[in-house]
Amino acid sequence: MNIPTYESIGVRPLINCRGTYTIISGSVSLPEVKAAMDEASKRYVHLDELMEKVGERISEIMQCEFGLVTNGCAAAICQVTSACMAGDDPEGIRQLPDTTGLKNEVVLQKKHQHVYNHAIRMTGAQIIEVDTLEEMEAAVGEQTAMLAVFGDAADRGDVSVAEMAAIGKREGIPVFVDAAAERPDVPNRYLEEGADVVAYSGGKCLRGPQASGLLLGRRDLLWTAFMHGAPHHSIGRPMKAGKEEVMGLLAAVEKWAERDHKAEWKMWEGWLDEIWNAVTHVPTITRETQQPGRSNVAPILKVGWNATRVELTPEQAQQALSDGEPRIEVFTHETGVEFMPYMMEPGEAPIVAERLAEVMRAGK
Repeated sequence: MNIPTYESIGVRPLINCRGTYTIISGSVSLPEVKAAMDEASKRYVHLDELMEKVGERISEIMQCEFGLVTNGCAAAICQVTSACMAGDDPEGIRQLPDTTGLKNEVVLQKKHQHVYNHAIRMTGAQIIEVDTLEEMEAAVGEQTAMLAVFGDAADRGDVSVAEMAAIGKREGIPVFVDAAAERPDVPNRYLEEGADVVAYSGGKCLRGPQASGLLLGRRDLLWTAFMHGAPHHSIGRPMKAGKEEVMGLLAAVEKWAERDHKAEWKMWEGWLDEIWNAVTHVPTITRETQQPGRSNVAPILKVGWNATRVELTPEQAQQALSDGEPRIEVFTHETGVEFMPYMMEPGEAPIVAERLAEVMRAGK
């Protein structure tokens, strides 16, 4: 049997110098993840039993009350929102997205708005936007089912995670954090600040299965969220995390605790140096190393130049790298292009360096 490849169907693979973006397929799963998924595919198990035991093992590794595997981080958002509105009541579970008679409001800071909030709205929930602590206090009421946090915006908002958690605990309202592209470090920063549940992508920094998400936090709430997802007949039924994804993500979590993160950082810096050294001869070339925020946690090399001297715009350089062979995907900035080594593979840095040098020479 001939195994299909991307090339055999006319799809061009790429070198990922952007980061963990789903549109360019997130990450390459670890060898241990592939092995775990292959092993899991060979036998049958009861999914309720599997999720319970995997959740308990994740809780040991991540030092939290429980862990739940979902079909991606957006599925995690949907299932937790549903759980906060309908709880474990079978009638309420079947009723969604009809929220009649249920708590159906999710309070969110305006500065935390982002496209993935659609995973909240799809449950039938209504998002109530606020700016200040006073507005949040006033917005919380009998219909409030959940307080939502976009982790990447936590430092930009006017209300801290700890302040939101204090309101939630006082009013008996769960606080949920979407930290999809962040590092699930131990101890968990959000759980320590008082959040009830935090969600991560399984296919980003963990390098687990692309179709997986990780929830950490309160056991009762996470088990209820599981009731709102596959294999149960509920709003999350289409978001199936199969036995292969569940065991693959467990392998990624196990490996996360073993990985030498300082050595990885040093390796990434070395790759960026190699890319930079290939173009130091270019007239007006400049270098800036940008440190990351909460998401996509790796250093970023920003290479810039005077477009009138080099006769090459950042957009032209980006397109040339994408059109060339091998295909390389980067972001642009005001005066050039930037390289994120987070999802690069060993051996790719010299290829990227050579291709960038070719593009810059052509621009001259």
